Formats: sequence, structure tokens, C-alpha cells
Amino acid sequence: MRKRILPFLAIATLAAASLGLDVQPPPLDLIVRGGTVIDGSGGRRFRADVGVLGDRIVAIGDLSARKSTEVLDASGLMVTPGFINLHSHAEARGLQTADNMLSQGVTTEILNADGSSPLNIRQQLKSLDSSGIALNVGAAVGFNSVWASVMGQTDRRPNAEEMAKMQGLIRSNLEWGAFAVSSGLDYKPGFFATEDEVVRVVSPARVWRTNFPNHDRVLPQTGYSARSAVQETMRIGERAGLVPVITHMKVSGRERTKGQVVLGEMASYSARGVYVGADVYPYLSGMTGLSSLIIPGWAMNGGPVEMRKRFADPETRKRIITEADETIAGRFTGPDGILILSSRRYLSDYMKEFGTTSPAEAVVRILETSDERTILGFGEESDLVKILQYPGAAVSCDCGATSQPTGHPRNFGTFPRVLGRYVREQKHLTWENAIRKMTALPATMVGMIDRGYIAPGMHADLTIFDTATVIDRATFQEPGLMSEGIRHVVVNGKVAWRDGKTTTTRAGRAMYRHSFMPSRPMTSATSARRWNARGLAQPITDGAMPLRITVDVRQAAGSRTATGTITLRSPDGKEAANSSALGVLQTAPGWWSISGRLARPSTGDERSFTLTMEAADPHVEGTPRTITLWLDGDSPVRARFTP
Repeated sequence: MRKRILPFLAIATLAAASLGLDVQPPPLDLIVRGGTVIDGSGGRRFRADVGVLGDRIVAIGDLSARKSTEVLDASGLMVTPGFINLHSHAEARGLQTADNMLSQGVTTEILNADGSSPLNIRQQLKSLDSSGIALNVGAAVGFNSVWASVMGQTDRRPNAEEMAKMQGLIRSNLEWGAFAVSSGLDYKPGFFATEDEVVRVVSPARVWRTNFPNHDRVLPQTGYSARSAVQETMRIGERAGLVPVITHMKVSGRERTKGQVVLGEMASYSARGVYVGADVYPYLSGMTGLSSLIIPGWAMNGGPVEMRKRFADPETRKRIITEADETIAGRFTGPDGILILSSRRYLSDYMKEFGTTSPAEAVVRILETSDERTILGFGEESDLVKILQYPGAAVSCDCGATSQPTGHPRNFGTFPRVLGRYVREQKHLTWENAIRKMTALPATMVGMIDRGYIAPGMHADLTIFDTATVIDRATFQEPGLMSEGIRHVVVNGKVAWRDGKTTTTRAGRAMYRHSFMPSRPMTSATSARRWNARGLAQPITDGAMPLRITVDVRQAAGSRTATGTITLRSPDGKEAANSSALGVLQTAPGWWSISGRLARPSTGDERSFTLTMEAADPHVEGTPRTITLWLDGDSPVRARFTP
């Protein structure tokens, strides 16, 4: 603490020698002026300017008297927090410019979806950071990659040593800052793990209170039931002590139009204290490898070479085709909804060419030479609307920053499509609720405490768009067409997208999750909450100086920000710093967090901060009450807190 907090206090004390001077607010770096603000909370919109200093939001309101280096005119436009894509397959090269994501208003992505990741995400993030990136990125550790690194491509049971090695990989990556343990149990070889084995592998994540986004495992023995697949994800999350997230949620095959039943079960879990989240994209077709979800798991045991050997055996081939035909009928919308991307031809076209009435026979014929990327139709519009409306469902794209079109329009259209089609045109969502699902909801789902809201002390990630024109243009025929209506995008206080074009500013950063950042339900904008604490913060770091901290803040139902005071004092009782502005008070059972600005009253010197308290910290011996102060530009400092 001596190295991180005291310099701020020392500068403030030194400046106190000039008590006779008229201290004026410093000029801002950026003002977004005259827009209509939707702050991410789900609360009602309001007219205001937004002021940025460095990489933080520092002022919201009438800033006509404030000077600024740069001004963005937002008259007639909507100003929101930057959109957060929870389910990202971003490419390293694509992140350097991220045109397709900035054009959608996205400022932050969580990498390594569907269980696939490097085995060392710290190295991954450091490499991206050093290369210069246009967006903020965090990372998940992938269950499938961990499983494959130890178990290979074969269907077998892990021994004690193998289980310990997999648990160690999960634990290490959480220590290195992973935001989730992602999984794709529908994909091989993760598919081969039993439910009990998945729970055991991810069990080290319990103490980290993180989340488990899973591409659900749809099994033939359940009749390809999407409902059963969602139930498995929820069971794993509950048993492992993680937040289960139903990722790129869909209700497919024979259960189409039954979305309300599945959502009702998710709501029941949440009602009894097992928070269940989801993410969803606004399309009725997905994209994956042709073999991945159609060829039965046993036929893929050992990898592609072994699969093709089985194709060559007449009796085995017959069994594969029979089961794959059942899969296509049970999970998808048929051969007219399966598009082979390399040829831009549908599976029904190949069936005619091969002279077969079996869709699976055509699939096997194609796979004998190559595993093609494929568009797979799966769903019904009525289910999609219900999922979009589900309170715990965040908007996400199952895509990511890319340097070229990948074949699916979601890479260029997801977020504007929700805003233009499902908000403005069809009115299935309000503007406030849709923005909540793109900002604060995904932020809290993965544990962020300093993004997702427009509030003092929050990172200055902002999206400014025209509600009258925002819409997607990408289609399955032309998947690389840019969306319209996203006017400006600010990443960490820098304009990365201006007047509908990239500025090539690389202001993105690698983000690391800390243990005091739990996955949690989003604090409701309509709930009143309060945080009262007074005591001594004794830093856990040896030799650091303690502080006396007083917190007395509250946020009324419907209020945009908290009111009250936060005071830090040195051990001798001399005033060190007071809160000069407060952001949103976020709460969960036994946990409180708030952002804002700390100031030395006699000088006006200020810093942005977040302050977080845990009633029983599982990462400190004895699970004591702890408090963590994170000043802008410094590393977070954690302390035991004694009332």
C-alpha cells in the first residue's frame, strides 16, 4: 500500500501548501456532448454530457462550462456503455483493428468460447497486449482444451494423476486471471467426459466464484432434447459451485416452440438461489464443422483418421449413417437448412448430386475428403424472441474480431440486428433493456466491477449510435457487409470508431479477473441498497501502512448513482481523501462494490477508484472480512478489515 496509495496522498499533501490558490477543475480529455444516455443499469434514459479524463468516466451532466481537449457531438444520438461480447472467437490479427466489432459497438470481448483455449491464458493475453489491440479482451480457460491435453482424442476414463493434472491447469489459469471456465460438451473430445468427471475437473473454480458457459451436450439417448442439455449445464454449475451459463442458447429440433418451458426451468433454478445466465445471438442458424454435431461421438473416437476408417467399413458406415440421419432429423431443420460454406451449396443439392435420399449419406461422402465449415439451421423465431426477453440472457454473437468474413452474418451484424430489428422495428425489447443485456448484465455475469455502466470511476468505454438507422446488413449470402448506425465508439477514453469508420487507434487492453470479482446476478436498478462500514484496513502485503476507512453510501430505488461518503484516513487520524463522486453501488450476498472519484478536499487532486468489500473472503486464511482498494493506474490492494 505504501507504494500504491501513498504517492497520491503525498502529492495531495504537498499541494496543500498552495491553499490560497483558486483550484479549478482540470480540463477533460473528452466530452461526449448533448446525447441521450442509457447507462446500462436498465433504468430510464436521460439527457446528459459525459466527461472523460484519461481512461475513466469522471463527470455526467451539464458540462457546458468544462473545457475539453476533444468533443464528440452526440446530439440526437444514444450514448451507452460499450457493448460486451461474452462469447468470442476473435482472431489475434482481427483484434488489431476489429472493424467488424467496432462497427457493432463492441468494446470488450471474452475470448476462448466453447471450451477451446490455450493452456496458458496469461501468455495469450500478454501476447495480444504487446501486439496492440483495438478492443479490451479477457479470456476463459477452456475445459475441452484441458481435457484434450491430458486425455487426447480417445474415449476413456481419467486416472487420479490425470484428474489432478487437469484440475491443476484449471487452477493455474484462474490464478492468471481467467474470467470463466468455458466448455463445449457437445464437441469431441470434451463430449467423452461424464458429468461427474466434468464437475471434478472444474471443481477448483468453486473458490473463485466464477462462471461455467457451456455449449450444451445434446444427446441421442435424450431424443436430442435441448431441454435435457440445458438441465445438464445447470446441474454441473450447481454441483461445481459455479454460475451456469447457457451459451448461444437455442431450443432446437423436435423441441422447437418449447422455449418457454426451458426458460421456466432456468428461472426456477435462479429462484432457489442457483443463478443461471445465458447468452444469445439473433439468428436461427449456427456455424461449425460438418462432422462436429452430426457424426455420432463413438464414430469420432480417436480423431478424423479413425473416423474415416470407420466410414470404409460397410457395416459400420451403415450404422453411422443411420444415427447421423436421426441427428439431422432430431436437431436441425433438415438438409435445406445445412449450407456447405466452401461451395455455397446446401446439403440437399449434394443429395441430388450423389443420388441419395439420405442426408447423412451425403454428409459422409463429403467428410471422406474434408471436414467443411457449415451453416446449420436449428430454431424458431418465437423461441428466439422469448430467449432475448429472458431477464438473465445477455446478447452475444458467437463471433469475434476478424480480418475477413467467416461465412455467418453474426460476425458483422449481431448487436445492430438486435437494436434495429428486435427493439426499433418489432418492439420485443425496450432500448433500456436491450442495452442492459449488452453492457452491465454481461459484465456482472463474468465478474467485472469497472465496466458495463456509465458512472463515475468506470472505464470510459462508450458506444454512440443513431436509434433511427441502426441495423445489420450482413446476410448468409453476403456475410461481410458492415452494419449501419453505430456513429462513434470510445475504448478506454480514446475514439476508436468515428463517424462510422475506424480510426486505427489501438486503445484496447488485456483484462485479468481478480478473486474479489465474483460472477453474480446484476444488481437491479429498482432495488434500494446500502453499504455501511467503519474500521481499520490492515493490508495483507507485509510492511504496508494501514488505513482507517469509513463507508456510508446508499442508492435509492431508481437512482442512477449512489450518495453518501467514503473517507480514507491515515492511522493518526489525519484526513487523507474523501469521495468526490460516486458511481453505482453493486451488491451480492456478503459482497459490495462501488466506483467513483477520491479527492483531497483542500487541493482538488483526484483519482478514480473502485472499492470492494467481502464479508468472508475465501482467498484469505480464516475467511476474514476484507476490503480492496483499486486506484486508477495502480494494482489493487487488499486488506483485512476490522470494524
